[in-house]
Amino acid sequence: MAHDPRDLPPAEPRGEPITFELEGDPVHAHAGEPLAVALWAAGVRVLGRSPKYHRPRGMFCLEGHCASCLLRIDGRPSRRACLVPVAAGLRCERQNAFPDVDHDLLRAADWLFPGGMDHHRLMTGTRLGNELFMKLVREMGGSGTLPDAAPAAPDPVRNETVDVCIVGAGPAGLAAAATLGARAVVVDEQDRPGGSLMAEPGGVKRAAELARAAEQAGANVWSQSTAIAYYAEEGVLAVATPRGLVRVTARRFLYTTGAYDQNLPFPDSDRAGVMSARACGRLAFRWGIRPGRRVVVLSDPAVPFPFVGRLERGLAAVGVETRAATVGDLGAVDLKREVIAVAALPAPASELPRQHGARVRLDVRGFVVEVDAAFAAAPQVHAAGDVTGYVGPDAAAAAGGAAARALMQ
Repeated sequence: MAHDPRDLPPAEPRGEPITFELEGDPVHAHAGEPLAVALWAAGVRVLGRSPKYHRPRGMFCLEGHCASCLLRIDGRPSRRACLVPVAAGLRCERQNAFPDVDHDLLRAADWLFPGGMDHHRLMTGTRLGNELFMKLVREMGGSGTLPDAAPAAPDPVRNETVDVCIVGAGPAGLAAAATLGARAVVVDEQDRPGGSLMAEPGGVKRAAELARAAEQAGANVWSQSTAIAYYAEEGVLAVATPRGLVRVTARRFLYTTGAYDQNLPFPDSDRAGVMSARACGRLAFRWGIRPGRRVVVLSDPAVPFPFVGRLERGLAAVGVETRAATVGDLGAVDLKREVIAVAALPAPASELPRQHGARVRLDVRGFVVEVDAAFAAAPQVHAAGDVTGYVGPDAAAAAGGAAARALMQ
């Protein structure tokens, strides 16, 4: 009998058993699990192929930011499998392969062009040859095919005016919301509040406590709501919510957008079975799924990531074997049995505050939002937590609370 990777204690009771379909084959899962998590538990590592070289792709960040887990789901292409909960009867297919992901003939591009392919300069000797080659490139490239049906008519656009709009419901955003209370609306793209806490041992419980404190204080938390752009001329933040687009205006904006998981440069770093260290934590500590028989925690000694120690201790506590490695001493890894958890320092998610006029500087962590003593990054724009440079959940929560108190003065 195959080993069931759902042998770790989940942070919350599992949902009822359900069955969905992957390319016509039944897959057993539990209601509420993200599709990417359910497929991992079912032993499915390769979720698609890369658009140009058709290299195998699997989930990496498990929070909707890396585009490595795009699937065709219920007839709609290129949906993020890590953000779609499984449900009975759901249908999904993997993309960018011919005839299928496991036997993709187009993967020959990776073998034919080991040094890279500049398709703009290939086959340019004759017009006919170039036309044929460009047709082939268009067939090979892209991401998915058109949906089965036209999209439904969008819901009406709504307008909301609030005192303080907090973008990001991680530890910094929730701590700020608990301080500001009814003055705050918190916008977050994940299925529930918590942000980086969802990757920490015991983090789901702590996230629930912070969210409860924010809601009891009167703050309004919008989950599954993505802040997509700030329009300076109108002073509006566009937020895509499950009930349609909302145009948010506010007296102040507090960006607690956290930081993105990063990879490290090593051969085959893009292969299925290589995931971020925090994705490994989400699998184990939130969903109760064993990442692999052994987890290789890969780090860069020149840029340490404090989460490494917490991950290793947490995995050891639930009986998951780990070994530490650096890029220079990685050695051979069997990705069918082992998992590489890349522990690279996260990069600040600074796009929205930058769009809003925030000051930034480039350092080893990425584009870091600069703030003053009052957490201001520009007029009416404030920031706190990992978006100002990775500090970790505890320091981020403290910064969020301090930023909220500064906004109240």
